[in-house]
Amino acid sequence: MDKGRGGRLILFATQALCAFFLLHFMYIQLYDFKATPSKQIKFTGRQILSEWKADLNNVVKNDDQQQSLQYLLSRLLGGEDRAKLDSTGFACDNSSWSLVCVANKPVKIDMSSMRVQIQPSGRSVTLAADNTTTVVRPYAMQGYPYVINDITPVMITSSELERPTCDHNHQHPAVIFSSGGYTGNIFHEFNENIIPLFITSKLFRSRVHFIVVDHKPSFIQKYRRVFSRLSDHEIINPAVDSSVHCFPGAVTGLKFHKFLGVNTSENPQGYYSMPDFREFIRQTYRLRTRSVFETQNPPVLLLISRQTTRKFLNQAKMVKTMEELGFRVIIASSAKEMANVEKFSRVINSCSVMVGAHGAGLANEIFLPDGGVMIQVRPLGFQWDVDSFYSEPGPAMGLKYLEYMIEPEESSLADVYGLDHPVLRDTASVAAKGGYEAAREMYLDKQDFRIDLNRFRETLIEALRFVGGRVDVANA
Repeated sequence: MDKGRGGRLILFATQALCAFFLLHFMYIQLYDFKATPSKQIKFTGRQILSEWKADLNNVVKNDDQQQSLQYLLSRLLGGEDRAKLDSTGFACDNSSWSLVCVANKPVKIDMSSMRVQIQPSGRSVTLAADNTTTVVRPYAMQGYPYVINDITPVMITSSELERPTCDHNHQHPAVIFSSGGYTGNIFHEFNENIIPLFITSKLFRSRVHFIVVDHKPSFIQKYRRVFSRLSDHEIINPAVDSSVHCFPGAVTGLKFHKFLGVNTSENPQGYYSMPDFREFIRQTYRLRTRSVFETQNPPVLLLISRQTTRKFLNQAKMVKTMEELGFRVIIASSAKEMANVEKFSRVINSCSVMVGAHGAGLANEIFLPDGGVMIQVRPLGFQWDVDSFYSEPGPAMGLKYLEYMIEPEESSLADVYGLDHPVLRDTASVAAKGGYEAAREMYLDKQDFRIDLNRFRETLIEALRFVGGRVDVANA
């Protein structure tokens, strides 16, 4: 009896073992599993089950990531544009300033021609009005005709690329933009590149690839800290990379809201604000001073000293007046030093007040601590964008804005034309005859300033009151 029972147990075990190996073989054939020699030696049913669960978890994880990516890409658009993106996989936001096109499905990008092919799927892909190609020159300020024509065009199409093979496959989406245009000018660098790049890419939490057309090494090097915080990947330069890259989605162009600013309601659905950008900059450049009340006493004033046009002809006397009021004055006059953003941002961040004539250098107000004061010296006769460039953005950054308007007697043009000349007494006549270019040439390129110290003193005293300078300003 015991022998029969033992025989049946042996037979049952043999059958079970045969079934196990049969299932093992079917599993290998079905999933084309390729094990290393070490794995073959240790292969057990438990290992097969655990690896199957791991594969299933990876499928679920990848699906979640894809859904998350679809959501993030859709945040860059609103209204009908978002609805179109959801239904077709491609849509563009063509605002008054910027043009941004979003593909929330796989794309192939031929770097040699900057052609973006949106790969077909079950959903239809509707592109431009001709249903064939959309062309984007990926610069934030589409309203600059003399600039935009020099920006490398990117062609977005649903037709197959001539080179269909993916040389590189990426898990994160691409953001395509240009470092051409007015880069080299700090105002335009922040206005048309750095702030729009933050607006467009920050929500991806560094899981994004930057493709930079019109690649300027000096610009990339200058803001390398910014790029490295917005993307975990090396920048792709189509000028030296002619291969085909494949991405799960793509954004072509950068979103622009307003001069040196962010509209919270527009990007994306209230995710970020200008204070968020300022905090991002503080962290990026390790700026320690958050509030003006953490700065030194006596308060430090940074004077931006222009060396070409809009110079302060009595600068030494201006500095003496500032010091008499209790300021410690730092003069910034070297273009090379100011171009080093990492070092110069720390200098500005230690200051309470910044003073300068209308020009690109005033964009350095971004680095001032909260509550700091920016004083703009406004030129005689030139009012184009003077308010929107600086007086409006300052308060949105948490800064105090003051201005000092030049009178005819303070302009160097009085030495050339005399105070009774229309150039000084009827400045609008210059623009009426020659337009913007004539006004710019006269009042920006040919004008310097001889500041009225008594009048300017009042502006400085007001700045002292804002920053809490421990000075008897009432008797100053």
